Amino acid sequence: MPRRAAPFRAQFRALIRTFLGCAPLWLASHAHAQPITLMTGGAAKLVYLPVILADQLGYFRREGLDVRVISAPAGIDTSTELVAGAVQGAVGYYDHTIELQSHGLDVQSVAVLMQSAGLIEVARRDDTMRSMADARGRRLGVTGFGSSTYYLTRFLVEQSGVAAGSYALVPLANEAAFERALADGSIDAGMIEEPTATRLLVRAQARPLADMRSVAATRARLGGPYVGACLYMRRDWIDAHRDDTAKLVRAVVAALHFIQTHDEAQIEAVVPTALRGGDSALYRQALAVTKPAYSPTGAMPAEAPPAVLAVLARVDPDVAARHVDLARTYTNRFTDAAPAARAE
Repeated sequence: MPRRAAPFRAQFRALIRTFLGCAPLWLASHAHAQPITLMTGGAAKLVYLPVILADQLGYFRREGLDVRVISAPAGIDTSTELVAGAVQGAVGYYDHTIELQSHGLDVQSVAVLMQSAGLIEVARRDDTMRSMADARGRRLGVTGFGSSTYYLTRFLVEQSGVAAGSYALVPLANEAAFERALADGSIDAGMIEEPTATRLLVRAQARPLADMRSVAATRARLGGPYVGACLYMRRDWIDAHRDDTAKLVRAVVAALHFIQTHDEAQIEAVVPTALRGGDSALYRQALAVTKPAYSPTGAMPAEAPPAVLAVLARVDPDVAARHVDLARTYTNRFTDAAPAARAE
């Protein structure tokens, strides 16, 4: 018996050594006991599609992350939840990082999704509005007070020579509320994203007034290389979770590459039915409109932050260019380190 026990004890000790050697790797791969929550300002909006694809295609899981993507009606809601610490990442418009900094709150964009505003101002089909200069006395729909559509609507109207206070802004919680308000005359016009915009235009329920869905049209309307949707987080969270942030960005960049290398039908097939609606042809048409404006790399163009700041500073008295440090509102260090193409 003793002669048989010795080899067994040796094998057991070898097994323990092997386990102890592997334990750090096992612990590292299971270190995410708590999920990372990302909140979008409306999961069905195409401006936020890259994050939805990163989730559906398993890119977050491939990075070893447990990510939960949830939805709120508007980007301003995501900012509120982020600042409160209820979520780790906000999927909303870059202008929120500037607006929050003006209030002493330090947040930072880590990946740009859209190189355009991705928005369009539309009027009721039977309304006499022909441009933003006709906004005097009108009721204009926005996502909410303090939202990106709120500031951009004010900028376009007042840039057209219409004084503040001579028109009304109506907050509408979601796309369905926007469509109802336009149909029943509660608003005369309003600002909306895809795919709702294409649905309204194709079905002749609305007419375009100010189109900012493409990169070129956004530049023309807003005076520079404006960026819209991005993934942003609190700087203290980023600093404390650099590895997790890098993994999140790698997954989003992979989703951006997927969009660049697949056609509208292939992209639509990945999107949950509840988000794309029941009309595949319209959804693919909206994708075709939006697709050229997605960022290919997720990096922030150097000229974009000053252009966004200029828009905000014109209509928001709390935002003063001299008090905003744009370098703290975004970083490209994670996108620069992400592989150029890892969609497959």
